[in-house]
Amino acid sequence: MKKITVISSILFNLCCYNAQDGVQSRNLQKDIAPISSGSSIEAKTPFFKKDWVKKSVAPALLFTAASATWGEKENIREVRNRYLPTFKAKYDDYLQYTPALAVYGLKLAGVKGRNNLSRATLSYATSLVIMGILVNSIKYTAKVERPDGSKNNSFPSGHTAMAFTNASFLHKEYGMVNPAYSIGGYSAATLTGLGRNLNNRHWLPDVLAGAGIGIISTELGYFFIDKIYKNKGDNLSILSRVQGNDYPSFLAIRLGAALGTTNFLRESELDNKKQNGFEGGLEGAYFFSKKWGIGGDISFSSFPIKPQRITLDDGEDFGEHSIITQSMGFLGAGIGPYFSHEFSDKWQLTLKATAGYSATASGKVFIKSDSIDTSTHELPIARYKPKPGFRWNTGASLTYKFNPGLGLTLYADYNEIKSTIHYQFSDEIKENDEMGEELNSLMAKEKINFVSLGLRLTAYF
Repeated sequence: MKKITVISSILFNLCCYNAQDGVQSRNLQKDIAPISSGSSIEAKTPFFKKDWVKKSVAPALLFTAASATWGEKENIREVRNRYLPTFKAKYDDYLQYTPALAVYGLKLAGVKGRNNLSRATLSYATSLVIMGILVNSIKYTAKVERPDGSKNNSFPSGHTAMAFTNASFLHKEYGMVNPAYSIGGYSAATLTGLGRNLNNRHWLPDVLAGAGIGIISTELGYFFIDKIYKNKGDNLSILSRVQGNDYPSFLAIRLGAALGTTNFLRESELDNKKQNGFEGGLEGAYFFSKKWGIGGDISFSSFPIKPQRITLDDGEDFGEHSIITQSMGFLGAGIGPYFSHEFSDKWQLTLKATAGYSATASGKVFIKSDSIDTSTHELPIARYKPKPGFRWNTGASLTYKFNPGLGLTLYADYNEIKSTIHYQFSDEIKENDEMGEELNSLMAKEKINFVSLGLRLTAYF
């Protein structure tokens, strides 16, 4: 009865407004909407559902990661120099442009995207102008030296910014048509950024910041052009009919800490403590239903080995020495079943069990002492070479979804690798009959067990 009275009052007011010249009539549907919903107060949009917040999440995470890794950039480069000192490939000079070329190839082939060719080009050009201004203004203000020492314009990475601008362009135009376009574009951009780091042209923070600039530049470019056209796309009414299968298939970039649960070189007697390191990699899964899927990961883990202090005493006082073992690195890949459970539209639990392969990098063993007459006071005594081994992995992760397509994931994995390590000793030791016979046939079977804890940036498709 109360609602009928209020509606009658609104209708009476409408009649009064229509009788007055120069007063615009009101919208009846808008007036009665609060009544039909049982509330006269307009509901506020939750913070994480606001459009500008959703668009800012990925760049903010990348800028935060760039800041967090700034103080470790030289240590990260040492890992690159340790495992891939001679890496040189120019694919990143060309791969950065492939997502944009894909957009124009699809449009010329007649595949409808978000916008027509002219408007897409205008949005893309605006994005490039914004990206160019941001990158170059920072480059020649910060004046950070490149890791190869060639120039003082390292930060941020222009190649990576261009690659992610182009990837975001492909995502904007064709991500609604098929998520595979977005995955392909961002994969190409990620490989471009990785190439800049591996080629020793950029520090890791340069690459992360460049990726953030590329994404935000495209968002801004589309924002301004959409304001001019007063809508968000020429073909949205057609693309809105495209629906996903609502399965939790995903592709993720992950980074975290790796905590040893065993002494990796216990049998070799080269360490007496559990080692801690870091890991990073890619992970993805394709789900055949809302619960079950198959997936896998490619990851790299590195563990610095703490030096051991020893005292050599053979009738004479040789003083204290340190045995230094170069860090151990593991490149692993695995595949297996994945299980997913959604607590709500925001929270999702994922469990997995995978099996696969792990390759371990070779390294050197040194003895260090002030009494050693070399520039580094180090003397190489052996080289270790692990054989590739079987790796199994199990883990759990909890994801908070900012929106249906993007989430931040906390993960915990347990890894086990069985590795056989062969030691080759220096010529001085080989020439010693007693030591050569005892040591040069030395092989050790080590158990490599560690827990990985970290975060994933998870994209759903």
